[in-house]
Amino acid sequence: MTEYSDDFLTQILKRTKTIAVAGVSMNPVRPSYYVARYLSLRGYKVIPVNPGHAGKMLFGQTIRTSLSEISEPVDMVDIFRRSEAVPPIVDEALEAFPNLRTIWMQIGIEHATAAATAQARGVDVVMNRCPKIEYQRLFGELRMGGFATGMISSKL
Repeated sequence: MTEYSDDFLTQILKRTKTIAVAGVSMNPVRPSYYVARYLSLRGYKVIPVNPGHAGKMLFGQTIRTSLSEISEPVDMVDIFRRSEAVPPIVDEALEAFPNLRTIWMQIGIEHATAAATAQARGVDVVMNRCPKIEYQRLFGELRMGGFATGMISSKL
């Protein structure tokens, strides 16, 4: 697994304001749903992207068919798709968002060639990590044992 310094991850999470989540699900038990929901509850503007649910509302935003449908600036693209689906997503993100700062690939998702393409354009890349987990870890929301409260719950 690629190692990232806490400073690097903290810098990304602090500077990011708008996140496009590629591959978001409307199913509340899917990781892409609860990670996107968590990030929206932490003050990030989350723009959901999933062609199968385009036009529906999620977290106060209209679900987009593709990244290129987003007309506003995006700081980070968070990818919830299989590793082999990453290159066209990265290419589309680099084309659609000239000021993109970060490509983030979720746990289990890595693509070295796509990462190198983004990095060559000056975009930071994180692979095989979850921004929800890193946010909780870096900003003190996790206590010993990994639980945020004395009560174990899957609810946000």
